[in-house]
Amino acid sequence: MRWLPEGIPWSKRVLDLLFVLMGMVIALPLMGLIALAILLFEGPPVFFCQPRPGYKGRIFKLYKFRTMREAYDANGNLLPDAQRLTPLGRFLRATSLDELPELFNVLRGEMSLVGPRPLLVAYLERYTPEQMRRHDVLPGITGWAQVNGRNALSWEDKFRLDVWYVDHWSLWLDLKILVLTVWKVLRREGINQPGQATMEEFMGSSAQDQGGVKG
Repeated sequence: MRWLPEGIPWSKRVLDLLFVLMGMVIALPLMGLIALAILLFEGPPVFFCQPRPGYKGRIFKLYKFRTMREAYDANGNLLPDAQRLTPLGRFLRATSLDELPELFNVLRGEMSLVGPRPLLVAYLERYTPEQMRRHDVLPGITGWAQVNGRNALSWEDKFRLDVWYVDHWSLWLDLKILVLTVWKVLRREGINQPGQATMEEFMGSSAQDQGGVKG
């Protein structure tokens, strides 16, 4: 990956690298402990790796700590997320520690600390043209939607907030989001969608769900 992905402001990239390199002093030992805990209590693999669409929809490999086990019903169907989420995985998600390996995606220039969350590749064909604009910036570990409700929001509200971020980006906004993220993580707000262990699949937006959002 390039040090500065084409079309990305150099000031945003410098901020990412500065924060990540400073944070690695704490993050690397912590990641080592988490990896050891997963191996001891859950077994391999340690990491969850999945293709995700990034800047301009370009596909990259996202890395997170594994929080679910492979478990199937009698018919060979994958069990619901709530039944596959491990006790350790539940803790990692509640504290957002499962996201730490994404720091390497930031170093590679595939992600930023702040931006719309990278979602499933299958969603690319389900977005409206307005929602697709969330890919006009690098995806982030945290974002405007995450500090304004996270998984407690509907998909449509998330995407409106993502597009609002694209239109109003500034370094000050990124710094504000980073500070708010720390507060939200400490309070463990919006971890799950109501009634769900994880966010339900996005199947596309109806006409009445489309529209703008005010910051």
